[in-house]
Amino acid sequence: MPTYNKLVRDRIPEIIESNGKKFSTRILSEEEYITELKNKSFEELEEYRDAETREEALEELADLMEIVHAFAKSHGTTLEEVEEIRLKKAEKRGAFEEKIFLIDVEDE
Repeated sequence: MPTYNKLVRDRIPEIIESNGKKFSTRILSEEEYITELKNKSFEELEEYRDAETREEALEELADLMEIVHAFAKSHGTTLEEVEEIRLKKAEKRGAFEEKIFLIDVEDE
């Protein structure tokens, strides 16, 4: 019996059960939930990094977006508010559109 010990999407237990398998779960505390969301974000980011096709990359980006939605909700905000902050930061500091790779900065 494989042991996962990780945050899963809400319908995963239902899917497992529909396949006739037994499983165990528990509901996380709010603190545990944030910790496990963070862990899940790294897992999904690694899967995005390792994606070899456009389709795989888009699937992993969708997973990352789901996590961003969950993070926003856990902080009592919306994606719209997060997007406003992103736009302000992009206006002040730029985005990543020009693909600039900083090599070094001379000390004074």
